[in-house]
Amino acid sequence: MHSGDTDHDPNRKGNAAELAIAAEASRLGLSVLKPLTEHERYDLVLGIGGGLVRVQCKWAKEKRGAVVVNLVTSRRGADGFVRSTYSADEVDAIGAYCDAVRGCFLIPIEEVEGRQAVSLRLTPARNGQRAALKWAEHYRLGAVAQLAERRHGMAEVRGSIPLSSTPRDDEAPTGSEVVGAHEFRNHFGLYLEKAAGGGEILIERRGRPCARLVPPA
Repeated sequence: MHSGDTDHDPNRKGNAAELAIAAEASRLGLSVLKPLTEHERYDLVLGIGGGLVRVQCKWAKEKRGAVVVNLVTSRRGADGFVRSTYSADEVDAIGAYCDAVRGCFLIPIEEVEGRQAVSLRLTPARNGQRAALKWAEHYRLGAVAQLAERRHGMAEVRGSIPLSSTPRDDEAPTGSEVVGAHEFRNHFGLYLEKAAGGGEILIERRGRPCARLVPPA
């Protein structure tokens, strides 16, 4: 299906995104479940990393080197249309399909809760910014599923889809965020900002702690 077939029909775009995400999840060997009741905030339930993930599916656009996902919904209420966003009580993740890049992406709700939109970078920003960017390749459905399955096999999964970091009670100090060395290198600016704000980051290499980033005294 080409994007031109759905540009003027939001319902068709949503249905096309849901079908594309379900097909990609099936191709990856994931369980794909569909709720029987209507009016749920999630469209699909995917079996990932030994758990079930409630996914709201969105049609995304490619714009200026990024996959842009609109997270605002409208519904008819007693006083007209009501605009709202998504919360962790309603869904576990946002699934997005971008027809321009033929890609399916999965974003943990904790990263976008309450936000009106999110951008996943396909190419570096023109202004050279790197801190706090979300790179599309890290959120591809296949990459997220592989990471979740690997961590499940290592008995390290906590939560539904551990995209980048997993707190571990046996090794991490209380309140620490655990992140792999590769992820830390790719998102150094983000973790630097977290540490500057009072967070503590435990960095692992091959599953073992190798360094710790702490806020200034």
